[in-house]
Amino acid sequence: MNAQFSESAEPRPDPVAALLQLSHRVRHAASAAELEFIVVNETYALLPYRQAVLWQSSLGVATLSGVLSPEANAPFVHWVDRVGTQLDKHDFKQPTLIDSALLSEDVASEWDEWLPASAVWLPLRNNSVDRSGILLAREEPWLPRDLMLLTEWMDIWEYTWRIHHQPKAHAGFLRWWRKPQTENSLTDTIRKLYQNIATPSQWPKLRKSFVAWLIRQPREIVTQPLKRYGTLAILCACIPVRLSVLVPGELVPVQPAAIRSPLEGTVDRFFVVPNQSVRKGDRLFQLDLSALSSKLNVSRQELATAAAEYRQVAQQAVFDPRSKVQLAQLQGRIEERQTEVEYLELQVARAQVTSPRDGIVLMDDPTEWIGKPVVVGEKVLTIADAKDVEVEAWLSPSELIDLPSAASVTLYLDGSPLQPVHARVRYVAHESVPRPDGTYAYRVRATLAATSISSQVGLKGTARVSGAHVPLIYWVMRRPLATVRPWFGV
Repeated sequence: MNAQFSESAEPRPDPVAALLQLSHRVRHAASAAELEFIVVNETYALLPYRQAVLWQSSLGVATLSGVLSPEANAPFVHWVDRVGTQLDKHDFKQPTLIDSALLSEDVASEWDEWLPASAVWLPLRNNSVDRSGILLAREEPWLPRDLMLLTEWMDIWEYTWRIHHQPKAHAGFLRWWRKPQTENSLTDTIRKLYQNIATPSQWPKLRKSFVAWLIRQPREIVTQPLKRYGTLAILCACIPVRLSVLVPGELVPVQPAAIRSPLEGTVDRFFVVPNQSVRKGDRLFQLDLSALSSKLNVSRQELATAAAEYRQVAQQAVFDPRSKVQLAQLQGRIEERQTEVEYLELQVARAQVTSPRDGIVLMDDPTEWIGKPVVVGEKVLTIADAKDVEVEAWLSPSELIDLPSAASVTLYLDGSPLQPVHARVRYVAHESVPRPDGTYAYRVRATLAATSISSQVGLKGTARVSGAHVPLIYWVMRRPLATVRPWFGV
């Protein structure tokens, strides 16, 4: 990308003749593109150089010497664009020699990698919308007479350049936009609003700045149509509205008790039905007891047999001292069988699951569980307090907005849309989780307001989650911008 001109040993033509020839070329140039080509390539006939760059504030690097079209993603183009941006801030009026003191440290450190040591900056003040400049670089130092020739050449070239860039119908507004204003000017306010549109903390400050401008310049706004209509548009765009999203929601219990299978087995029967009220200790369901009952009966028989053997040996030990040796072994066998019987009796009792609290039963169709094998810890049903409910909503990643503390949530139930349920956000999940439809969403839990009507657990609807106040323009453009950004990468 760093195209170079080779310096020939042939004698240079007369500078005056070269200037006249270049003047003739630019007067007969057919387009602005041809003028750009002349200034970065044919200026070499006037003064030798190794690299020339035409920079514009709106386009960056517009034209490079020796290159048909500059590659926008090339490292050299990116670096030269940064150089032009920093030089433009100095607002030079005449051709100026460039050194590292005029550039930031990170940009100046790469100068030797891309350009020779001597360079001159030719600012263009052509009264157009874009600010422009030409950078010429070579190994030999630039002499005062070189700068005089370049000044005359730029005046000639810029005159024709100005003709090819006549202001369009919208240029008046753009010039007004870029015209330096006072600190409290409308332009400054609009520019700050544009730069900080995604920073809600700056909005109150910008609104105060805009109001101050309105107070100081009422006559200018009334007499100038452009500023009058612009002010009206900004006033409408800055109307504060509450940012909100509509997401799926439902009423869920606050502290439900999940009833899980205590053993591995098969569900045998249920003693309750969905939405049935139960009290603490009521039976809920029972696992199949066939295998456990069989093991328990066998263990009891073995315990009885061990006890009978112990009594028989104990009677023989009265007359036969050698039988006393077997008493300790039989005593240990009896304790082992007794422990096994107690364990199986406990398993049989655990197979009949009871409610740990008062509440209502939340579950699917019980018939789907009959005969279904379950493992230890598998959830079967839920016991919840019918009066202790809250709102659960699901925010998709595209709907996730900044929510203030205790943000407002209104749930419009599908069964009773005219009686919304009001709540306040209790927490928003840190990480999104997969939903049954295959999408990911963030869980939101909201506590019901004291004035909300008590509703039944499980009712579903649409929840409106309200965030902070934002300008109307942000409320209108938030979704379109979010849709466009993945396509254009802006």
